[in-house]
Amino acid sequence: MFQGAIFDLDGVIVNTVPLHFKAWERMFTEYGQSFTFEDYKKKVDGIPRTDGARAILTDLTDDELKKACDKKQGYYLEYLKQDKVPLYPETIDLIRELRSKSIKVAVISSSKNTPYILDSIGLTDKIETKIDGNDITKGKPDPQIFLMAAEKLGLSPKTCVVFEDAVLGVEAAKRAGMFCVGIDRHNDPAGLKNADIIVKNLKEINYRQLKELFNK
Repeated sequence: MFQGAIFDLDGVIVNTVPLHFKAWERMFTEYGQSFTFEDYKKKVDGIPRTDGARAILTDLTDDELKKACDKKQGYYLEYLKQDKVPLYPETIDLIRELRSKSIKVAVISSSKNTPYILDSIGLTDKIETKIDGNDITKGKPDPQIFLMAAEKLGLSPKTCVVFEDAVLGVEAAKRAGMFCVGIDRHNDPAGLKNADIIVKNLKEINYRQLKELFNK
């Protein structure tokens, strides 16, 4: 039975991916590393900052890696504060619809910036709970973040639907035993092939369709 919806934040609710990529690229360039968007999708997107930095800067000590991560965070906040956080309005519409049908909603992110972003877009009081980088000890594809969200919602994992745009996020959702909707933001459906359904945009899906898909 469909009872809970778990939305990833970056790339699903807010379009912060270009800001994250720009911040990562700027930091990695300072360390003499080239960094492409393909690198971002495969090695950095959706996982804790330290794990992402370590995937590229393999020869740094832990202290040096922390300095690199702090630089990236500084650049990201700089870009974030220059403009309003860009939203995906169709995701907000779906969240509203699901809540009107008594579906419990959680937002997850490996980012420690999550509380700031949720407040800035006015979503904090419109969801039941959040799990973010301040709560987790393991990054995706480990399912920890999704299992913690389900537990905090008071639901069984098998009653939850996850909305993800990242390859590692889809893998983590499936490892958590959850139904997964993959959102193909980057024209790479093959990368999200493990999702139960793939859409280009959340306008393509609603409560009734989710309930039917979930109950198949």
